[in-house]
Amino acid sequence: MLSEPTEQRYVNKLPPGRELAGKVAWVTGASRGIGRAIAIALAARGAALAIGARNAEALAGVRGSIESLGSSCFAAPLDVRDGNQVESFAQQIAAHLGAPDILVNNAGIYRTEPVRGHSLHVWQETIETNLTSALLTSRCVIDGMAAKGWGRIINIASISGKVAEAYGAAYSASKFGLIGLTQALALEVARLGITVNAVCPGWVKTDMAAEQLSDERWCRLNSLDTSEAADLARLSVPQERFIAAEEVADLVAFLCSGAARGITGQAINICGGMALY
Repeated sequence: MLSEPTEQRYVNKLPPGRELAGKVAWVTGASRGIGRAIAIALAARGAALAIGARNAEALAGVRGSIESLGSSCFAAPLDVRDGNQVESFAQQIAAHLGAPDILVNNAGIYRTEPVRGHSLHVWQETIETNLTSALLTSRCVIDGMAAKGWGRIINIASISGKVAEAYGAAYSASKFGLIGLTQALALEVARLGITVNAVCPGWVKTDMAAEQLSDERWCRLNSLDTSEAADLARLSVPQERFIAAEEVADLVAFLCSGAARGITGQAINICGGMALY
């Protein structure tokens, strides 16, 4: 697990209300990490949840957590790279819960590859998962949101979508692209009552980050010892801590609220000061 000082662990002292009661939220990549935290945060605020991911067993656990909060939940396996699956999933959400009011595009992967000799398969897989999927899901929900005159689309990007990361060209390219898609779509739907924003986390305390920091190839290419990589990553953050997944989830929940109705087309950092623009 990623280490951080106990006194710097995130504690949410303000219990959320039910400001999203009556809303339907679709969260992709919801089986673990940031996606799981977002799904639970939105459920705690009263939203009904539709969650999809490739790990059906993990999804079942998240569904249990959501239902324990008193929220309805539709959960099913979903490969966001497959347009037919995405369209079918959207239709099932409408049948079970109603048309989505909120879409959170969180599904994502990271692969270590130098540009020289970069695998085309890895490139395409990363772009399709991290970027193309957001197009596939967004085009399924816009008409329904426009009909209601209210909608929230939130794309989970990365600070690597603002400052490129060596040996993660496909990841950085996909996240730069996701921010561009966010801005373009925000302008298209600005007069329809729909806001579109990106959230850009830095180092977050998740299994995905732990896997990257313990990956021997990634460490070797970045001249890091696997035994020191996690601590060096933490120390690269001005706050000297990993962000908690729940902090990202709270930011997403705020962007879903009425208080954020004037915020659209933005790429908001949550990275402990790692990136300042």
